[in-house]
Amino acid sequence: MAKVTLDNITDVVIAALGRNGDVNDRQREIMTSLIKHLHGFCKDVKLQHGEFIEGCEFLRRAGETCDENRQEFILLGDILGVEVLVDMLTNPVSGDVSESTVLGPFYRENPPALPKGASIILKHFDNEETALYEGVVRDSEGNPLPGVMIDVWEDAPNGVYENLDPDQPDYNLRGRFETDEKGEYAFVAVRPVPYPIPDNETAGELLRYMGHHPNRPGHMHYILSKDGYRPLISQIYDGSSKWLDDDSVFAVKDSLVGHFEKGDETDLKVTFDFSLKSEDAQVAAE
Repeated sequence: MAKVTLDNITDVVIAALGRNGDVNDRQREIMTSLIKHLHGFCKDVKLQHGEFIEGCEFLRRAGETCDENRQEFILLGDILGVEVLVDMLTNPVSGDVSESTVLGPFYRENPPALPKGASIILKHFDNEETALYEGVVRDSEGNPLPGVMIDVWEDAPNGVYENLDPDQPDYNLRGRFETDEKGEYAFVAVRPVPYPIPDNETAGELLRYMGHHPNRPGHMHYILSKDGYRPLISQIYDGSSKWLDDDSVFAVKDSLVGHFEKGDETDLKVTFDFSLKSEDAQVAAE
């Protein structure tokens, strides 16, 4: 083993990859780049040992913050723009296929499966505006797609997701719906309101260190899935919402902005269509 110096430390660590165990090509690619960038960062800012220890302590506290309701590392990745970057690398857009965006830290699995047009409102608020969400899901050729499972969730009119609010019923403003034979979906919810992501614990520390605010524009989360098609994780943003042009997690895309209109049986309605890419098309693109 070479004697370690400031000039060769990066090469020495990279040379140790696979020395005492199997490392496949992808692992080697990831670790080589990670080591180069981490070492480059340390040299670039001349990181001091006290700052290194402080960073380790920060990560320890971030881990302690994680539980079934809050994934602190996803939140930190959102604040740094990492999740939206990884999403764009994972899901490149071509043609008329719908754009994806971040999952976020507040998703819950297995929300209630409900019939088309049902409401996901389990608790009402004085300031709520009820809204009908509807649209059509198509394939990349424009054909309607029946049997697409659509998982939706949003914050309540108080700006808090139900899994962070003990005063909301379990799975309030969450549900699963399936497109009909025409590829159509519909459900009733509320107009999403802008809200601050949690700015306590390590997420708040990072926001303050960056001199950034915690606010997100109002949005409805979607996950669309169907066998044979690329799953789509996306959001619909309220086109008149505050923070639309200054999202704290950098996830707003022009194609995902929707516009609410006056409703009939609900206060408002919004129509938003989606287009899914087939798995075969995805493989061909890769």
